[in-house]
Amino acid sequence: MAATGEEAAAMDSISRVPTAHPTVLSLGGKPEPRGEIGEISSDSQIVPTPKKPTNSSDGGVETAEEAVEPAEPDINELCTDMFDKMAIFLQGELTGTCEDYCLLENMNKLTSLKYMEMKDISINISRNLQDLNHKYASLQPYLDQINQIEEQVSSLEQAAYKLDTYSKKLEAKFKKLEKR
Repeated sequence: MAATGEEAAAMDSISRVPTAHPTVLSLGGKPEPRGEIGEISSDSQIVPTPKKPTNSSDGGVETAEEAVEPAEPDINELCTDMFDKMAIFLQGELTGTCEDYCLLENMNKLTSLKYMEMKDISINISRNLQDLNHKYASLQPYLDQINQIEEQVSSLEQAAYKLDTYSKKLEAKFKKLEKR
């Protein structure tokens, strides 16, 4: 038994493949026609025919064209732009890090030079100290003689004081004896 009326229209709309826009986006994102309507293109894609409004005498159902979405922005261009900007960002980050390492390297070189100068100064001080120690060691016998002379002078001074006091006592006794 054949379907009539509304049933036929419903079955007819179910059996139809939905149609797409007659242009297919290429990888570049630009619409390219793929041949004549209803024709098979070189990459084995069927270029669909656009829906046209039909006037069905069966149910009086009228179909309309599907709404066409605006073309999406070029994905490849956006990806290229994103990668370019990411490259610039990463280049900036790496340049900043490289500059930090160059600064650190320069600081290390300057610090190394300062330590080399300090090493040279300490070597000179050590050398001078050794020279002074050798000179002091060579002067030590003379210093010992000076110490001995100082001790002898101090003992001689004490003897002179004792002699002075003894002479004063003698003088006092002599004057005492003279007065008598």
